[in-house]
Amino acid sequence: MRARFALIAMLAVPAQAHAQGPALGGIGADNTKPVGIEAENGIEWQQNNHVYIARGHATATRGEDKVTADTLSAYYRAPDEPHPPAGKTAAGDPLSRGSTQIYRLEAQGHVIFRNPAETMTGDHAVYDVDSAMLVMTGKGLKIVTQRDTITARDSIEWYDQKQLGVARGNAVVLRADRRVRGDVLTARVEKQANGQSRVSRIDASGNVLVSSPGQIARADAGVYNLDTGIATLTGHVRLTRGENELRGRYAVVDLNTNVSRLLSAPPGAQVAGGNGRVEGLIVPRRRQEGQ
Repeated sequence: MRARFALIAMLAVPAQAHAQGPALGGIGADNTKPVGIEAENGIEWQQNNHVYIARGHATATRGEDKVTADTLSAYYRAPDEPHPPAGKTAAGDPLSRGSTQIYRLEAQGHVIFRNPAETMTGDHAVYDVDSAMLVMTGKGLKIVTQRDTITARDSIEWYDQKQLGVARGNAVVLRADRRVRGDVLTARVEKQANGQSRVSRIDASGNVLVSSPGQIARADAGVYNLDTGIATLTGHVRLTRGENELRGRYAVVDLNTNVSRLLSAPPGAQVAGGNGRVEGLIVPRRRQEGQ
């Protein structure tokens, strides 16, 4: 039998942390609604540590947002208490003084964040309510939205106040037949008139790769505008199509038209020594036997 506990009084989120509906998930998105917690193996209340711990396929739900994990921990304090220092707990019994505030949520094991717009998965997640910051780590890190799929090896972070998502470690964003990869990808999110969120721009750094059918571009860094389909690449740029390759220091790649412009340096920049060049290797088409 599943144990159930509704944390109605615990969710007076501080005004400075009032989130506007994070595009990458978060149970703290709407502070006007209660949170319901369920767990197969019960819920433990550690009053001295000011934490609730739900174990066994634990679920926390608030409105249309939902978090599931093997274990969920909710750390709380009274509204008039400051954030306790690391390793310390708030003094007294907050519940005896009225409503309380959850300032930190931790999810461990088979973590899934869901809302109507996206699903986020990993092994471990920490959501800091005060700063509206979510960090997810572990294996199988992934975000699936209505149009995009984002994966990473090391971590996926969401900064709600800045509307930024950061994927670290062989990070990849897929949209239809287009792909952006880098050591670190930073996704900038915009709110639409209908309330939905969308990724509008991706900043990539380290071993950057941008690809579409028939064309691959590599560089040290790049910016990809998902609205226009144009990628601006800098550093050691290589454009590859089949066996043909062009090399330079700056490129503008239109993934819609597969038209690319390659330069020896960004416009207006001075090239060291004044002898910057664009190089290329063009492989003749091989003739078929009998031709």
